[in-house]
Amino acid sequence: MNTRLTPMMAAACLALATLPAPASADGEPATRNTKHPALHRDAAPMTTAPQKPGRSGVKLQYRLEATPQVGRATPIVLQFEGVTDADGATVRLSADSGLTLQGNTTLTLPAGKRTTATVVVVSETEGLAYLNVFISQGGASSAVSVPVQAGTVAPALKSTGEMKSTPTGENIITMPVK
Repeated sequence: MNTRLTPMMAAACLALATLPAPASADGEPATRNTKHPALHRDAAPMTTAPQKPGRSGVKLQYRLEATPQVGRATPIVLQFEGVTDADGATVRLSADSGLTLQGNTTLTLPAGKRTTATVVVVSETEGLAYLNVFISQGGASSAVSVPVQAGTVAPALKSTGEMKSTPTGENIITMPVK
């Protein structure tokens, strides 16, 4: 069998190749964004909280839905999974000073299901404050601190010590014992 590309076939192939394709990289039609625009907004990725030995076993991921600003509500999405105890798990929320937590401060997580909750915090001052998440399951517990940075004020360490030099020339800070 001898296949030849005629000039008319070549022009047709070239015309088809230059037409805009109505599909994106995932293969879904481009019109999907007009039907459900809210479903396709660019959400920031979730941050996975570190898991330490002896913890509750519940995995926590979180994401701030807005840039924290003083006096404005900042929604924080919390996603829990890995609840294996038949009684489920409990979550207690608290906020550092400078941060106000609105709504419920406790959650109940069912066993075997991924649970997503949105909590709202309001920064009272510029600076860094934490939303503290305490998770308990089957007698074990975990504590995770979610950072909330409002404004550009960098956290400052309070030094109560005194700078001294050792006989070898190293600089050290001596701290008073409390």
